[in-house]
Amino acid sequence: MPDNLWTNCESCSQMVLIKDLERNEKVCPHCGHHMRAKARERMAWTFDNGEYTTIELPKMPVDPLSFRDSKRYTDRLKEARSKSHLDEGLLVAHGLIKQQKAVVAVMAPEYLLGTMGAGLGEAFIAACRLAVLQKAPLVVFTASGGARMQEGAVSLMQMPRTTIGVQMLREAGLPYIVVFTNPTTGGVSASFAMLGDIHIAEPNALIAFAGPRVIQDTVRETLPEGFQRSEYLREHGMVDIVAKRSELPETLGRIIGLLTKQPAASEAA
Repeated sequence: MPDNLWTNCESCSQMVLIKDLERNEKVCPHCGHHMRAKARERMAWTFDNGEYTTIELPKMPVDPLSFRDSKRYTDRLKEARSKSHLDEGLLVAHGLIKQQKAVVAVMAPEYLLGTMGAGLGEAFIAACRLAVLQKAPLVVFTASGGARMQEGAVSLMQMPRTTIGVQMLREAGLPYIVVFTNPTTGGVSASFAMLGDIHIAEPNALIAFAGPRVIQDTVRETLPEGFQRSEYLREHGMVDIVAKRSELPETLGRIIGLLTKQPAASEAA
């Protein structure tokens, strides 16, 4: 029997037929656990009929610090690009969501765990500029381990740079919607991820700066059940909506329509 027919759910350990899992948008049919998804998969699930147009992202210096640990940073980048078929950890596209114009940026966990470097910061700015140019809302799907250590302070500088991008949207009067997926941590959660006009999260997603183990070791107290998960953050006002993956396109289309009052494409035609 081929090895690629079945997989195990990382939450309930039940065996799932891979074809069934893909048809269910990588949500476990047994326990409802939302597994990690690739950037192009999210694009296809989000846009109407899976149709969207990606943009070419600006080129950035590849290895500003000539960094090397167990292998060269340039080699890690080549490996990541080969496996993910992406040039950077952020994919930017535009199209229609429930007949509403939108620009969507998706962080790619398959590209160096979605970490944020200079390339990703520049890609986010490009997404903001595209949204302003098209007078369309920006929707960002976050999935990241935080800043990319191989770029040192250069990666940390993307925190204020991405904040400037969000300010561009504010000045243009355009909605900025953030969809948290598991996990969203570190410098990403400390910058553009927490600046949305509307915060939506997938069920049980980890959303934090530092993980619960680090915090528990620091404060030396037992943390509440579900601490830093989507449902806990919704109860405490940091997340507006917790939506299942299958509900996201409808939810996004409804929110975009309410915030922009733009007619559906069919009505405009």
